[in-house]
Amino acid sequence: MVHLSNSVILKKRFCSKRKMIARESIEITEDEAALYDRQIRLWGLEAQKRLRASRVLVIGLGGLGAEVVKNIVLSGIKSILLLDHILVSDDDFCSQFLIERKDLRKNRAESSVRKTRLLNPMVQVSYDTENSEKKTEDFFTLFDVVCASCCSEKELIRLDNICAKNSIMFFSGSVFGYYGYMFADLNQHEYAEEMPNQKKICNTEGEPANKIPRLNDEQSRTVKKQASFVQLQRALNVDWNAEENLMKLKKTPFIYFILKVLFEFHLHNGRYPDTKHLEEDGKQLECLRSKWLPQALGIESEVIPEDFWKYCFAELSPVCAVVGGILGQEIIKAVSQKDAPHNNFFFFSGLDSTGLVDRIG
Repeated sequence: MVHLSNSVILKKRFCSKRKMIARESIEITEDEAALYDRQIRLWGLEAQKRLRASRVLVIGLGGLGAEVVKNIVLSGIKSILLLDHILVSDDDFCSQFLIERKDLRKNRAESSVRKTRLLNPMVQVSYDTENSEKKTEDFFTLFDVVCASCCSEKELIRLDNICAKNSIMFFSGSVFGYYGYMFADLNQHEYAEEMPNQKKICNTEGEPANKIPRLNDEQSRTVKKQASFVQLQRALNVDWNAEENLMKLKKTPFIYFILKVLFEFHLHNGRYPDTKHLEEDGKQLECLRSKWLPQALGIESEVIPEDFWKYCFAELSPVCAVVGGILGQEIIKAVSQKDAPHNNFFFFSGLDSTGLVDRIG
């Protein structure tokens, strides 16, 4: 069941070019300028205008989805649609702070709306209880950004293909116990980056550094740049036996290969590892590591720690906070076109609190 405002439905009539025109022509009201004053000082009025015109779709309202929703709603986007067909379970109470205890066995998207609206009354918040897999391409053209979690590999690839075709910014991410990841596909993305000016120093020998005259002050300048992204399908289907990729194998974060194992697990079970099936799922994960990984990818199972499966269950709140913070930050950067984006993966391990950005594919 879809719960969209009339204004959102009417936007379906506009093509991508007219979206851009509307984004550029939006004005910030006095109330909005007061509310977003700190942000405007941080990244500028034009960047805030772009945020204020953006329409975001968040798929999957688990712990990670809640973190992303919080971060981007507070930034001052125009509207957000929460899409999830899953019902609230006991596991959700570990990390999903937008739902309440009384919401058990209710829809996660619907249960998250009230607290989301309280975060920022100026943002339009809607929800949809249908499965994303049932949505057609036209549905996704309503949005400027699509952020998906809790989906299968097949569905993520489908969503990314639709977004790439329609010039929609695509993000995905998930948290599996102590491990988490984020992926971005912004196609050809233009952005502005602040670069410091080089100080020109007179050639004065023997003078202390603090007495050397400087010809210009250290000020920054804005430089326009462009980044090229690859689609998720290409990033997940790397031929690791190719010579150019063998050189990169040792430097590739091991969580990438854990992600491949977890996607394969979902393919066979229709779900990700569950604490209710701890022993059974653990054995299957170890089997995928020791047998499927070498057979399917042609790489040694040692690229993944032998006991990795012990740390793949549930969405741990601290890991959701870190990955959700990065994911929200990347969405804000992409929409505002400020600063260099992470291209294209971010991996996080809560076991040693390390995060790595890597371009794969």
